[in-house]
Amino acid sequence: MLQEADRIASEHVQVMTNRDDWFLANMTNFGALFLGPRTNVAYGDKVIGTNHTLPTQKAARYTGGLWVGKFMKTCTRQKVLSDEASTEIGSYCSRLCQLEGFSGHAEQANIRVRRYGNQHVPYAGTVPAVDIEKAS
Repeated sequence: MLQEADRIASEHVQVMTNRDDWFLANMTNFGALFLGPRTNVAYGDKVIGTNHTLPTQKAARYTGGLWVGKFMKTCTRQKVLSDEASTEIGSYCSRLCQLEGFSGHAEQANIRVRRYGNQHVPYAGTVPAVDIEKAS
């Protein structure tokens, strides 16, 4: 039941077993989980839940319900602290970007590999597409 419920990724999931807490600990894909016979969807939607706006059409596989955090500005930051780290990160980044066909991003990485690692790296170009039929 757990695997099927997670596959379906329903907006609302009502669990009424003698192991409600087990489902709480093991389920991952749901909009709102209602545990036990004393709890129900209407309670969650109207009185005890955080919000009535929940993910539909299996969106619970990658997101949760609407909450105040979805309206808050989120800022992230990164800072590489050494030439060695920038060189190593740049080398991995360049290869990944080229495999994905992002030659501009790859070149950003290559510039750091050249500058901070004193390594000769050719200008980034796209990796040729793989013919799936020939590869299989």
